[in-house]
Amino acid sequence: MVRTTPPRPVDIAAVFPEIAPLARTATRLHPRPGTPGVHDSSIGGPLLWPSDEPWPVCGESHENGGDFTRLDAERHRRRILSAAWGRTRKGEQFAITPEERAELDRLDKECADPDTPATMLAVAQLFMRDVPDLVGPPGADVLQLLWCPRDHGPHYCPSLILRWRRSADVTDVLAEQPEPEVMEYDTYLPVPCVLHPEQVVEYPYADFLPGDLEERIRTWEESSGYDYFSELSIAAGWKVGGYAAWNLTDPYPMLCEDCGADMDLLLKVDSGEWDGTESWRPLEDAGPESEFHQHPNRSEPTEITIGRGYALWIFTCPISFDHPHGVSMQ
Repeated sequence: MVRTTPPRPVDIAAVFPEIAPLARTATRLHPRPGTPGVHDSSIGGPLLWPSDEPWPVCGESHENGGDFTRLDAERHRRRILSAAWGRTRKGEQFAITPEERAELDRLDKECADPDTPATMLAVAQLFMRDVPDLVGPPGADVLQLLWCPRDHGPHYCPSLILRWRRSADVTDVLAEQPEPEVMEYDTYLPVPCVLHPEQVVEYPYADFLPGDLEERIRTWEESSGYDYFSELSIAAGWKVGGYAAWNLTDPYPMLCEDCGADMDLLLKVDSGEWDGTESWRPLEDAGPESEFHQHPNRSEPTEITIGRGYALWIFTCPISFDHPHGVSMQ
């Protein structure tokens, strides 16, 4: 199904023409629960992975003081909750059966050993044919993102691997794809989602506007009632390309560790698809809701949560895709 971002409540470039040259496109991915295959762009789906290529394992050190959960137990728990919420009418008591409650209690008591090998978890697969703003190395046409679902410093978020490849080279696909036995938080396990990419226009984070434009926009906000940051500049939800936001920390340089170049935004991993303002909620998701609860809900389809509901911004070096990537949690 197509997902369509509503028109911005006001054309900021018509109000401030000098911002027009700063416009960039970004591709909102619009993940929604589904059953993607190895040849599909997806979040949480199987990867187009060669059968003769070793599956990565996290080689970084880990602290074992978190809230560890078994992946199989978490998936079982989600199935129970999804079924129970799906038969619960809004405003009525949670329709969970005694048997389901007992099974959830049993799952809560299962032990998860943090000393098991930290196999990397498949998180995203993006084909360039589907994502107009995805730019990669020459010859590559697919990006794969895996992470270790444990917190790593200094950002206290999963450690990432980016793998670019040419899909035509993968003739024998790895059928049984490894997964980590445990994760530190259940919010690092994505629900399998198909994507509905849509290209939108963005403008810079306010701190990077030239001259006195930021100050003039702030003054205009007071009289107009519009909010540049949440409504007019950077899209909510998972996206590729466009601008990065710095709403949690002050902006700081994202420089390549190898060559010192200013890095480009590659991908935003978001905890939700829109916030309370619902400005970025697609038109197709604004229709009548079911009388029953939805699990996962419309605005959090992947069930991934970064930090306390933030986003993970992933950057790459414009000089070489072989240089280390950068991350920021905002």
